[in-house]
Amino acid sequence: MTGTTTLTRERADLIESLRRHRAFLRFTVRDLTDEQARRRPTASALDLAGLVKHVAATEASWVRFAEGGAEAMNRNWGPDAATRHWHLAPGETLADVLAEYEAVAAHTDELVASLPDLDADHALPEAPWFEPGARWSARRVFLHVIAETAQHAGHADILRESIDGQKTMG
Repeated sequence: MTGTTTLTRERADLIESLRRHRAFLRFTVRDLTDEQARRRPTASALDLAGLVKHVAATEASWVRFAEGGAEAMNRNWGPDAATRHWHLAPGETLADVLAEYEAVAAHTDELVASLPDLDADHALPEAPWFEPGARWSARRVFLHVIAETAQHAGHADILRESIDGQKTMG
């Protein structure tokens, strides 16, 4: 981004909130082996590495939406989507996923800081979970990413505690 937008208090708050919740998620997976990060310690199909992978992909997708609308989201939901989006591929490591997450986060933070207008909006893609005809501003997208990250950081904390008793907080 090459924008010259001043970093307002609102933009600084959005970036700080994104960073804080990302840090909780990253801290939750600290010192795990790839084997531990792939474990599914609860009745759900969730594993920590896959959760980080999902959060990174979701953030990247929503940022593309903020930049270019629904067409830019690249919603690649084929029959193998659950495996591709929620679990490590063969040969993929937790370190790989964390590096990708860092790159996504840097791009998001740069966009929050430089996007000319946080009120700029786009029509949401057609999906059963979106109100037909609804539009989201960039601001709402970033707030959604914050909420999504915070929610999944909580999921991650439960998974981590189930693996080895470690907690993000407390």
